[in-house]
Amino acid sequence: MAKDQNGPVKLAMMVLNSVLVVVTDLWAGLLGSAVFRRHFHLLLSGVVLFGPVLSLWVSKYSIFANRNHYLYRMFLRSGWAWTCVFTGSFVFVLSFSIRRSLSLSVRHLSRIATVGALWWGSRSLLTLLENMAGSCYEPMPATLVGGLNLGQGASVPGQSLLLLHEGERKASCLKAGMLWQGWEVSEDTLLLCLCCLLLTEETAVLGPYLALGGPSGPPLRLLFLLCVSLLGLWLFLLLCLLAYFPQFPSQLLGGALGCLAWRGLYQGWYRLQPSWCCPGWPGEGLLITTQREPYSERGVHDVWPKY
Repeated sequence: MAKDQNGPVKLAMMVLNSVLVVVTDLWAGLLGSAVFRRHFHLLLSGVVLFGPVLSLWVSKYSIFANRNHYLYRMFLRSGWAWTCVFTGSFVFVLSFSIRRSLSLSVRHLSRIATVGALWWGSRSLLTLLENMAGSCYEPMPATLVGGLNLGQGASVPGQSLLLLHEGERKASCLKAGMLWQGWEVSEDTLLLCLCCLLLTEETAVLGPYLALGGPSGPPLRLLFLLCVSLLGLWLFLLLCLLAYFPQFPSQLLGGALGCLAWRGLYQGWYRLQPSWCCPGWPGEGLLITTQREPYSERGVHDVWPKY
């Protein structure tokens, strides 16, 4: 009797699938637990508040102290795009595989689109406020002041060593190699905090869904693990920024605005009854029992804890 040549391949696939199921169940149970969902924003706030203390121990010669590091260039500068693609793919596959309704999937995706619009609007507003509240300076070159020849580095009592450039924008000022002074908010911290909170909210639905016996294939589980990996990467980059590039209070303001945006959307607007102007909370209309009984008819508070 001929041996099955595909036997080792099938065995390896079974082992990999078993590992995928175990790892996914563990992370889904953690992200979907009431304790994690109620306290993750507190953990994130603690990271933003006390993260700069790490600057006392980190080395300035570390590879992460270089703003041109690969992780910063590859992920941080396009952080929202990575979050949108990964989270949007997970939400679409989960919603469409359960209900086969394109309109329902689009409604759930609209939550991510709303956060994206809020992020774009926040960037524009913050840039406008920074340009209005800040000023551009350049070092004063050696010149004659009051008939005196000032050498390099010399100064006159009461005389500013910086020349003010009126009407300059922050981007053009920094591009010209000059100094910008004024009020600002760390957009990187704002983005990372907002992305972390969005990922935890959107992926937390998989835990209760699996607990209800919902079917889940490898594509859905792989997308979920990719979202979890992205969440870990954002937390790591946030710690790197706080430790290697501490900027107080701009980073604290960025983190506070990120948490405020999450609170207003996921703890406010998205908790309203779904309608044409409200996409509803994550998992609304998707969580079902093994008997295919709509989860919304059983009461969402049974296994989907509120804060």
